[in-house]
Amino acid sequence: MSARYLQEEHHIFRSALRKFLKKEAYPFYDQWEEDRIIPRSFWTKMGNSGFLCPWVDEQFGGLNADFGYSVVLLEELERVGSSLVGVGLHNDIVTPYLAEYGNEEQKNRWLPGCISGDSITAIAMTEPSAGSDLAGIKMTAVRDGNDYILNGEKTFITNGIHADIIVVVCKTDPKAIPAHKGISLIVVERDTSGFTRGKKLNKIGLHSQDTAELIFEDARVPASNLLGEEGKGFYYLMQQLQQERLIVAIEAITAAEEMLNQTIEYVKNRNAFGKKISDFQTVQFRIAEMATEVELGRTFLDDLIMEHMEHKHIVKQVSMAKYWTTEMARKIATECMQLHGGYGYMEEYEIARRYRDIPVASIYAGTNEIMKSIIAKELGL
Repeated sequence: MSARYLQEEHHIFRSALRKFLKKEAYPFYDQWEEDRIIPRSFWTKMGNSGFLCPWVDEQFGGLNADFGYSVVLLEELERVGSSLVGVGLHNDIVTPYLAEYGNEEQKNRWLPGCISGDSITAIAMTEPSAGSDLAGIKMTAVRDGNDYILNGEKTFITNGIHADIIVVVCKTDPKAIPAHKGISLIVVERDTSGFTRGKKLNKIGLHSQDTAELIFEDARVPASNLLGEEGKGFYYLMQQLQQERLIVAIEAITAAEEMLNQTIEYVKNRNAFGKKISDFQTVQFRIAEMATEVELGRTFLDDLIMEHMEHKHIVKQVSMAKYWTTEMARKIATECMQLHGGYGYMEEYEIARRYRDIPVASIYAGTNEIMKSIIAKELGL
């Protein structure tokens, strides 16, 4: 059953994207995982084919497409593998900051490269001593004439190695009370003096997704790279987090669907004690339970996508979806690996990779503990 927000043109777009990924991603994904990075050439191929930031306005080179196209992209990229999460972040998390809060000069300077794939984006929030507590960041940006001088470190930055354009969350007023009122967003470009990348981080999963430390030592950035107004950074972040968390839920439910489908195929073809594993009632019940949870999650999520496209305020529901779908997907991964038996622990079976990749979804974009706190607050507790 097709979601209500998908029209014929979305299905045509999905068909074209699948053909592209079948040629340009699926055959190479295992090598990317081994190399621990996705080549930049893939990004430019995505851009040349119209699969980067299709929602951007036509005057900057985009297609002015609705969020339904973004959903199609997120789903199909996740079906290839979770390490393509960086493309979704570029398309629908970072670039929206540039489009929403950038002035005309900034948008003309940055958006065309985001669409072509010549410019890869990242957003630098997390620091070694500040994660979910954004107001606790230490990174500073001090005004010096026509420039800002940035000092501090960021860590766990998705696309950190490849990034050409980085939206950096920093404090332009460290003495502000409350602290979040001193936060601003400043765009740092690849060749900025005083900006260096630390090591590419070695993660349990998402092996080909480049995650890095970023270091700023008296990094001099033009004041014209301030995104929006000084001191409004925290407000901008809060405005965009609804979509960011919805994206994580979309990726999680898609991963759960993929794991379930692979496991159904496995148990239908694997024999034990003279019959197919799928003939055992206990296996059938476990599959039925997982299929029910996945279907419930998908139905809830499709409704939220519709409401998001209608620009409704659904912070509570999106927090519920992000928390519940990521926990559910993690449970599905464990169940599916178990049903694969010893083969599930072998690298040749995709479930092993999925088992490694899915846990971080309950951590990034705000931990699930933070999601529960938001839900509680929205319930008036």
